[in-house]
Amino acid sequence: MKVAFVASEAVPHAKTGGLADVVGALPQYLNDLSVETVVIMPRYRGMKGTFQQKMGVEMNGPSEMKIFRQDNFLFVDYPKFFDRDGLYGDTSGDFPDNCERFTLFCKTAAKLIAADKYDIVHCHDWQSGLVPLYVKLSSSKAKSIFTIHNLGYQGKFPSDKFPLLGLHNKYFAPAGLEFYGDINFLKAGVVYGDVITTVSETYAREVQTQKLGFGLDGVLRTRAQDLHGIINGIDHAKWNPEIDDLLYEKYTDFNGKQKNKSCMCRDSCLDAKRPLIGIVSRIAGQKGFDILVCAMDELMKIGFNMIILGFGEESYHDKLKKLEKIYHGRLSVSIKFDNKLAHRIYAGSDFFLMPSMYEPCGLGQLISLRYGTVPIVRKTGGLADTVFEFDSDAMTGNGYLFTEYSGRALVAAAERAYETFREPDLFRQLSESCMQYNYSWQESAKKYQRLYNTLDSHCLFHRIESFKKEDI
Repeated sequence: MKVAFVASEAVPHAKTGGLADVVGALPQYLNDLSVETVVIMPRYRGMKGTFQQKMGVEMNGPSEMKIFRQDNFLFVDYPKFFDRDGLYGDTSGDFPDNCERFTLFCKTAAKLIAADKYDIVHCHDWQSGLVPLYVKLSSSKAKSIFTIHNLGYQGKFPSDKFPLLGLHNKYFAPAGLEFYGDINFLKAGVVYGDVITTVSETYAREVQTQKLGFGLDGVLRTRAQDLHGIINGIDHAKWNPEIDDLLYEKYTDFNGKQKNKSCMCRDSCLDAKRPLIGIVSRIAGQKGFDILVCAMDELMKIGFNMIILGFGEESYHDKLKKLEKIYHGRLSVSIKFDNKLAHRIYAGSDFFLMPSMYEPCGLGQLISLRYGTVPIVRKTGGLADTVFEFDSDAMTGNGYLFTEYSGRALVAAAERAYETFREPDLFRQLSESCMQYNYSWQESAKKYQRLYNTLDSHCLFHRIESFKKEDI
């Protein structure tokens, strides 16, 4: 079976978030299951590769595209659009020509797929949302899967850009790409993908609600039969305390973990005797930093220290830095990207906090479990699917959860965690039991393989409508 992934980012070549981790890791595990994969993505500034071919693509006239290859990656090269410092924007905001950029990318990807007879095209997030429709309107027999990583980002553009897409006007309609008068790339993927997936089972249900559907809940409910939730995994070759060279010391048990905590607290000027909460996150309201800031005084009163690493919204940067001055020696805040420090926080913290407003999947809690760091999370999305309340009597569960989105609820969960920490033997057992949870990509890849295998009998839109080349 031949599968083409289409995405705007993937490690190790380009990354702004968890999407890149998924697209970089999942194909490797599918290859182990005899699923032949290739990843099609833009060729951003600085990316290498071997030139493969030229290709003419129409968008307001002909554009000459160049295709480069590196291992199982195909890079779509068009310097005018992709030879920039940022992937989607710069410090002033999104690039104003993102509609043009990713329309041309989708057209090129669809043409590559039609030329090379793929069985499945697996598209990820709004930047690839037009591909399922373009593939249907081509000579390709490939079936399509569209994966929603975060419904909050949809790729909406003014209607006057619709001619760029090269589609018949009938597709700019409520049953197609039209969304309150705009073009919506993500909606295109939802409407025209043969199957839709989200990155956790709970999130698949949440996106069908008005609260978390971001205006597309009705459309997603019409596709409920074709909507599946498959939890993301983590790459155990990258995230494994037994072999992690970025740690102070590799470890397999609680004692080794404590050595990492001592070293990190020393370097961060924190007291290693106190329970330590770690956060590695994009610093934004969606990630729960509004309720965290409100709860900080209470968390400090309980007795926690905290270390935070991330970058995001400047207003929260300022608030966290002010709190760091207030709680000098108790709170360490690093506003930056630092891969080594991230690994050390996962290994050296006692607890890992994710108070997200919503969280489609979340990788932080999966990594923290692997490193024996007990998660404290809000019960939403993938967090609800992977973290379960610890019961000290039954010795079940792996963390602490709260449901209400408030600082009060966060503090209540932290208090329960603190009580466990005060019992050293119990906390050791909990930490070491967390290390036994297996959220590797191996299990998730098997679920995708099964979905690929059943896709032929699951093609709603091939049954409903006969697409014709003259429509494009």
